[in-house]
Amino acid sequence: MTGDIAETLETAFRAALDFRARARDLPPRPVASFDELKARFDIPLAQLGRDPARVIGELVAAAEPGLVINTGPNFFGWVMGASHHAGVAADWLTSVWGQNAGIYRTAPSAAVAEKIAGQWILDLLDLPPESSVGFASGATTASLICLIVARDKMLAAAGWPIRENGVFGAPPVRIILGEEAHSTIFAALGYLGFGERNIVRVAVDDQGRMRADDLAFRLAGTVGPKIVIAQAGHINSGAFDPLLRVAELAKERGAWLHIDGAFGLWARAAPNLKTLCKGAELADSWSVDGHKWLQAPYDCAFAIVRDGQAHEDALKIAASYLDKAPEGAHNPSSLVLELSRRARGFAVWALLQTLGRAGVEEMVTRHCRCARALRDRLINEPGIAILNDVVLNQLAIAFGDGATPEAQARLTEDVVAAVQKENRSYVGPATWKGRRIMRVSVISGETEEANIDILAETTLAAWRRIRPNSPSTTGDAASGMR
Repeated sequence: MTGDIAETLETAFRAALDFRARARDLPPRPVASFDELKARFDIPLAQLGRDPARVIGELVAAAEPGLVINTGPNFFGWVMGASHHAGVAADWLTSVWGQNAGIYRTAPSAAVAEKIAGQWILDLLDLPPESSVGFASGATTASLICLIVARDKMLAAAGWPIRENGVFGAPPVRIILGEEAHSTIFAALGYLGFGERNIVRVAVDDQGRMRADDLAFRLAGTVGPKIVIAQAGHINSGAFDPLLRVAELAKERGAWLHIDGAFGLWARAAPNLKTLCKGAELADSWSVDGHKWLQAPYDCAFAIVRDGQAHEDALKIAASYLDKAPEGAHNPSSLVLELSRRARGFAVWALLQTLGRAGVEEMVTRHCRCARALRDRLINEPGIAILNDVVLNQLAIAFGDGATPEAQARLTEDVVAAVQKENRSYVGPATWKGRRIMRVSVISGETEEANIDILAETTLAAWRRIRPNSPSTTGDAASGMR
């Protein structure tokens, strides 16, 4: 092995400290173009080994100009956490320790850390304590895991044991979900082999919430095995499906209920927001991200299943060399998709101990307060429309209210581009209900109302320059107004 271990790790450590010290003040949008980044990374592959400390230094120099600063407080572009430093420190040790958290015997401490941290997650979110918790790579994978369990359980109830019979010739399983379910849910269903003919779409209201009356109608007209998928935290509006009524209807019809709670389920950790999730505890499974509101480093989510035995039966990998865990312990791989994987529990354990129950509650509450503050700063400005009820941390903002759809879309794109160009805050565009919007997600751990003030000032200044009838607005944009 070439190079000195201490020098290599210290090079990375110094670079990490320097980056985090500057992150609060760095522009959130990367400053380097694709061609510039390619030129930095595209060097000849070394024929012989090189000094690792020098290589790490070169990696830092190549990468930093292309980093999105979602670890800073002025990033609002997507629902992305900021990798709290306690989780980062534990994640460093996870890499140093090099544990394969597949089975208990290969990583006893990792298995126990996941077991205990999983119990804390259930307690924090007030979910059934008997549930099993698989530490997955992200909410997409967590949903996939839960839906595998749901499929197997529903088919078994219909007299089709999938481990014996496979999927070919199985009774059709109907998937019933809201029209505006997140795209990753549809992706997971596709991975499982469910096509459009398996999917029953339920009408939603103006906030993207599943309509309970239409769900009741769809369930009444559906026979055979059924999986209902509800949403806690709409990606644009932050809205919650009527979870209590959804749970009641699913139970009446013998359907499995899964809740996609990637970020919204964390509202259950804040008493003043918990009513948004009333009824979520009645579901059969839940998918939740750790790298969003918990601020864990990436590669962290939770696949939670009420029936732990069904969870393990659907996911476990059997081989003669894979020992059973000791009494009371578990093999982490029996609850997720990977046999060889990162020990994700160390960072979660450290984060939950660092933040505590009060810290998680404060952060979630603060971010929702910040979202309302931004709404209040923008809502009375002529031409700006807040399209959602701000119940959580999301805002859907349209510019050019009253203009033709084409002009409104163009004006919104122009405002987003102007905010991005100034690069004091980062926001992104999206399309919702046929309208182009600026989507704001308040979820970076360090974001406070002072950062909202910056975003509001930048947004208002951009809109006042761009809006029709302002001195700098072209006649073309103005002509789109009704």
